[in-house]
Amino acid sequence: MQTKQAILSFSQSEKVKSALICCSQSAQIIEHLQPEQQAGAIRLLQAMLGQITNEIHLANQVSGDMIWLEVDKKLNNARVMIDSGVPWEATHHFTQALSQVNRIGQQAMTRLMESGLLGDANR
Repeated sequence: MQTKQAILSFSQSEKVKSALICCSQSAQIIEHLQPEQQAGAIRLLQAMLGQITNEIHLANQVSGDMIWLEVDKKLNNARVMIDSGVPWEATHHFTQALSQVNRIGQQAMTRLMESGLLGDANR
């Protein structure tokens, strides 16, 4: 991984991780809403998932790291659950995607530390 790719991957991974956590928590909350509230909440979750998918496609393009395609597959599985009206079942897929994104961020951070661009905050 080149330095530029590492910077872009690290940046995108942090953005996507926070969005995935938000979506996962939202999906769990939807289960406990009244039925008339669930429809609107599901539409909002679908929109959020669309935004995350766009960020993943961008990350794949700018970093060239094919592992982003694996994240996209996990989110497609989550989308099926959401579109089927059971978004709380998508949390498993969000967790799997989060694990992949965390791995991307760790690899990028390691590369940046090796190149001296990201160091120990205590120094």
